[in-house]
Amino acid sequence: MFFASDNAGPVHPRVLEALTRANEGYASGYGADDLTTRTVTRIREVFEAPGAAVFFVATGTAANALALATLAQPFQTVFCTDVAHIHEDECNAPEFFTGGAKLTLVPTDDGRMTPDALRAAIEAEESRGIHGPQRGPVSITNITERGTRYTSADIAALAKVAHDHGLPVHLDGARFANALVAEGCTPAEMTWKAGVDVLSFGGTKNGLMGVEAVILFDPARAREFEYRRKRGGHLFSKHRYLTAQMAAYLEGDLWLDLARAANAANARLTRALGQLPEVDFLYETGGNMTFASWSAATHRRLFEAGAVYYLWDGTLEGAADDARLGARLVCDWSMTDDAIDRFIEVLRG
Repeated sequence: MFFASDNAGPVHPRVLEALTRANEGYASGYGADDLTTRTVTRIREVFEAPGAAVFFVATGTAANALALATLAQPFQTVFCTDVAHIHEDECNAPEFFTGGAKLTLVPTDDGRMTPDALRAAIEAEESRGIHGPQRGPVSITNITERGTRYTSADIAALAKVAHDHGLPVHLDGARFANALVAEGCTPAEMTWKAGVDVLSFGGTKNGLMGVEAVILFDPARAREFEYRRKRGGHLFSKHRYLTAQMAAYLEGDLWLDLARAANAANARLTRALGQLPEVDFLYETGGNMTFASWSAATHRRLFEAGAVYYLWDGTLEGAADDARLGARLVCDWSMTDDAIDRFIEVLRG
């Protein structure tokens, strides 16, 4: 009953097999191997973007921070939501890698910024002349940190606001696959066709050991990203072990199958939760992550039974049995029906 994070799930066996194959013999380092060339070509095909520049890094934080550093000057600000991962969970890495660019937070109710809120935040900057931060890139997360999802039309509306002000758009796609299969559109429709300039294409949360792709749909930015990746210590010498994971991820559309499995598990969990009168949902569920609340007494019973998940808006310490506390529940590709059914059985009491 492990619902804490999709980061905690196992690596898919086909990925491990690909790593074993990649371990045979010798290969040029730093991404100069044939497998990397083929995998970059495959990503371009998947995204219908033959001119895109594609680079692999080991972590989502590296992908986001290096992408934003390529888009933002040190005297600019990055526009993101008030719950964005780059704001709450990356230890100021974007500020560090950009050389000092700040973050301007766009308020949200459910993790999704609106075009009006974004426009207001953008227009509030560059209001103090040389004394204040200048406008920089807009960063969107899909699926959001509250489990909600932007549609392709939502992304296009936000990108229009950004582009109307001459600003590039970055998409944090740590759970991009989950958003994509839930939306039922193509990768191109959710990215460059909607106005996204740079994508952090996640794999670690969806069955990989540790690799993310940064896709720059404008290849003119590629050289700067390469320099920043090297200078930041994120260019792997034994690069083939990053590439092998991504190659397996894309082969036979494994990445979509894994996301469908995670979303289906979460849908099963959400349906069962919705049948329990004690449970209230905190946000709309857009993919493989659900936020819901129930009593502290029930939380205690679940933890005692071995359930693992995060409390989201409080602590059990000192909480009355009838106090309501929120929970974040995340399903990965390997989540089983038995684990979900057992969780619901304990919750029901």
